[in-house]
Amino acid sequence: MQRVTGVGGIFFKAGDPVALRAWYQRHLGIDVQAWGGAVIGPAADSGAPASGSTIWSISGGDSEQFAPDKSFTINYRVADLPGLLAALRAEGCTVLDRTDDSEFGKFGWVIDPEGNRIELWQPPEAA
Repeated sequence: MQRVTGVGGIFFKAGDPVALRAWYQRHLGIDVQAWGGAVIGPAADSGAPASGSTIWSISGGDSEQFAPDKSFTINYRVADLPGLLAALRAEGCTVLDRTDDSEFGKFGWVIDPEGNRIELWQPPEAA
């Protein structure tokens, strides 16, 4: 029996969700919609999720959707890790100096304005 087939969504809360959405839109290019999130991958003409898409959404800090409160790491697939890390540094983002390069691909990290460590991953096929 097949179990996990992909990522269905990335949901997390923030002290200032409006500002954090704007940061992700500006620096990571996530197309944040009026409803406070984005559909990453295929979407229907209406903008609603379609088969194979991933939902990305930030809620306010008072959301009870996350009980009990947990930490998280989000891993985003990227096409050009060195280029993106250089762009993020030039934009004044907090980028960790450490990167990893292995048979699994290239990894780098950026810290968002609320202190969340975000992992950026360039798969080996894109390397």
